[in-house]
Amino acid sequence: MTLSILHRITGVAMSLGLLVLAWWLYAAAAGGELYAQVLAILSSLPGKLFLIGWSFAFFLHLANGVRHLVWDVGRGLEKSQANASAWFALLFAVAMTAAYWVLL
Repeated sequence: MTLSILHRITGVAMSLGLLVLAWWLYAAAAGGELYAQVLAILSSLPGKLFLIGWSFAFFLHLANGVRHLVWDVGRGLEKSQANASAWFALLFAVAMTAAYWVLL
């Protein structure tokens, strides 16, 4: 149940992140001064925390989406299996977010 709520929250977070992406693309097209301002904002601590959160939302939404696809074929529906796959989705999201930011 908790992961269902988180799935919806991450969907909203990714939508908000798309607004930031559109802002960044607009700044890149508009020229150097605006682009530098946007990069300064995204390079600040709050900006980096937002980007890390956005990537976590992506990976969690991805893992939970795959989890739902598995459920759609009738597998993993037992309570213990559902709980295990929920923990796997969370751990996957944390690990992939960490790996992404370490390798970036």
